[in-house]
Amino acid sequence: MPTSPGSDSPPLQVEDLVIRYGSVVAVDGLSLSVNPGEIYGLLGSNGAGKSSTIKAVVGLVKPTSGSLRVTGLDPAQHAMEVKGRVGYVPETPLLYDALSPREFLEFVGSIRRIEPAALARRAQEFADALQITSDMDRPLATLSNGARQKVLLMVAFLHLPPLLVLDEPFNNLDPRSVRIMKDLLQSYVRDGRRAALFSTHTVEVAQQLCHRMGILDHGKLTGEGTFPELKQQAALPDGSLEEVYLTLTSEQESVTRAVRLLAEEA
Repeated sequence: MPTSPGSDSPPLQVEDLVIRYGSVVAVDGLSLSVNPGEIYGLLGSNGAGKSSTIKAVVGLVKPTSGSLRVTGLDPAQHAMEVKGRVGYVPETPLLYDALSPREFLEFVGSIRRIEPAALARRAQEFADALQITSDMDRPLATLSNGARQKVLLMVAFLHLPPLLVLDEPFNNLDPRSVRIMKDLLQSYVRDGRRAALFSTHTVEVAQQLCHRMGILDHGKLTGEGTFPELKQQAALPDGSLEEVYLTLTSEQESVTRAVRLLAEEA
């Protein structure tokens, strides 16, 4: 078992995080925290720095500078312990295509040291709820993108981690499965023992699901808080989250101009 963190350690603490790829600054001085019982939404367009931040949290990217703590532990120094405390869904599915979902879950369960009976029970409950029971013994390579995404979500929840890190987790899911996963995620953090970092560029999903949101633009945090707090920061008391997002990322004017130009060409 991993070393227990301090009782006052938040599930995630990020301070002055900088991530560079050569001359490109993907994340530029990012600071945020995810509190117990919270779903924190990380919003931003493609290239805003969301995935780089998430990869640093789970130990796949080494920060250029700054600090990260997952339940009080530095992913760079305590890689195995942190991986044991995180359930991760990457933006791009990474699966062993020759295995079936059942075999893949058993493989992950053995690494996570989940008791076989508990593993089988959880796997069957997920398979039934997400309607992929008939796919459980087929090679992953033969499954639809939606079914593969469901397997990734099953793996993330499998060991009941204190922190879920979900990068566009609803990609390719049907509306029924999206609703189930939304309700499950809210239930998962409700008792205050767990939390989730949820990355998306779909503002409607973020507004429905997240307790607080951070808006990333070119690697910088340009707004953070609850929806009412973000509206206040954007000086849009009656604005939608989409309008708030476009204002805080300084994109509203360019969107208006683009629509006008396209309409003139139509």
